Amino acid sequence: MNIVELPAPELRKMIGSKALSPIELTEACIARIEALDPYVNAMAATDFDAARRAAQAAEDAVMRGVPLGLLHGLPAGIKDLEATAGLLTTHGSLLYRDLLPAEDNLLVARLRAAGAIVVGKTNVPELGAGANTRNPVWGATGNPFDPNRNAGGSSGGSAAALACDMLPVCTGSDTGGSLRIPAALCGVVGFRPSPGLVPSPRKLLGWTPISVVGPMGRNVAEARLQLAATAGLDSGDLLSYEVDAGAFLAPREIDLSRLRVGWTEDFGVCDVDDDIRRTFRRKLEAMRGMFAVCEPIDVDFADAHRAFDVIRAESFVAGLRAAYENDPGSLGPNTRANYEQGAAMTLADSASAHAAQTAIARRFQQLFGRYDVILAPTTPVSPFPWTQMFASRVGGRAQENYYRWLALTYVTTLCTNPAASLPCGKDEAGMPFGLQVIGPFRGDRRTLDICEALEAAFSRSSEMCRPRPDLQRLSNAIIAPPLRSIVVVAQGDGRTHESRTGGTSLV
Repeated sequence: MNIVELPAPELRKMIGSKALSPIELTEACIARIEALDPYVNAMAATDFDAARRAAQAAEDAVMRGVPLGLLHGLPAGIKDLEATAGLLTTHGSLLYRDLLPAEDNLLVARLRAAGAIVVGKTNVPELGAGANTRNPVWGATGNPFDPNRNAGGSSGGSAAALACDMLPVCTGSDTGGSLRIPAALCGVVGFRPSPGLVPSPRKLLGWTPISVVGPMGRNVAEARLQLAATAGLDSGDLLSYEVDAGAFLAPREIDLSRLRVGWTEDFGVCDVDDDIRRTFRRKLEAMRGMFAVCEPIDVDFADAHRAFDVIRAESFVAGLRAAYENDPGSLGPNTRANYEQGAAMTLADSASAHAAQTAIARRFQQLFGRYDVILAPTTPVSPFPWTQMFASRVGGRAQENYYRWLALTYVTTLCTNPAASLPCGKDEAGMPFGLQVIGPFRGDRRTLDICEALEAAFSRSSEMCRPRPDLQRLSNAIIAPPLRSIVVVAQGDGRTHESRTGGTSLV
């Protein structure tokens, strides 16, 4: 087995015991990126020279015997919405294509403080808008199981990089499903933590609970490791709070036979394709005997779509007003539509939406008096071609906007409960299927414990275990049109240059 395929906790132990050099691991990750990224385009800006210097420093620290952080010597990919000192942070937007931040934001600073080695940025949709990772700066990210299909978003680059074993640590963030959806479509783990558990001072609206940053991983243990390195109070995030972050490293045993499970195919308000419904029922039937209780939930999610529309739009109005007023044409179709939708809303719309969210969340919490966890599909469709901007029809119904197909995840966003997407075999199209696991209010550790117990149970079944992409087949794939139509390359001195390779315009 190539060392890049080993789980992050095992790699960290090997580094700490001097059985593995951070230099060797970093070089192996760079080699894997160079070999496979041309086929999936998971990476945005990279700085391999800086990564090599950091790896040498990490090696020196090991040899000196100094205390090592939780992520010491582990190469990391940072979602291209997070500011990285001296490394392009483009947000997938032409507005920021030359942005070189002077300092790391808090998430990146905590990762580096824990010993992570930043190798590069991972691709996103323009300004993180939507669940198809494609933008006019870096192009599109293809799915590792079929590079002509989408990898989800907005953390699509991170999910694809993990699925291809390019890096053992990758970050994500989530408003309407941006951690969970790409994880589901690429066959990895995405964990949306409770608001404030991992502080994110980059939020312009400090009191909103719908936008969070969180970990991804090839398994639950990797997500736990990153969470432990990044969780905890910071005054820059008004929702953050004190926490014993180290507790996330110690899973507590879960007896699945005593677990009370509620489930839903659609929360009563979400469109879902028939093949995904069948897949979910088949998976549910296979695991039903594991639990003490496994029954459908009954809860009222009325007004969830309108509430999410308004609350989500508020963030886009806060962030895009200056750019829109200066030059509306500088925004892509998704982000421009978001701004215009939000700018037309009234104070009455806002008040009504927040009241609806409060009522929905309170009703949802009542379920956890009866259930330990709620299960649902993560996505309502199988991965579609990345050339298609979004799923325009779901369950035979036309979708009214480009993000309505994300409803299975954004309705749970409104409730603020911790939620994960856990790999659960494949769907009828032979693509990864993600099981959404929703835990109790502020029950992040318990949610991860349950996920790890489910993951262990699934690993014993060929139908339920985490699927792995065929990397040899991937490297022989015929990809049309090219994934990357505009290439921006980061130089070690912070300069950039552009080259065009033809292909489809992604604007």
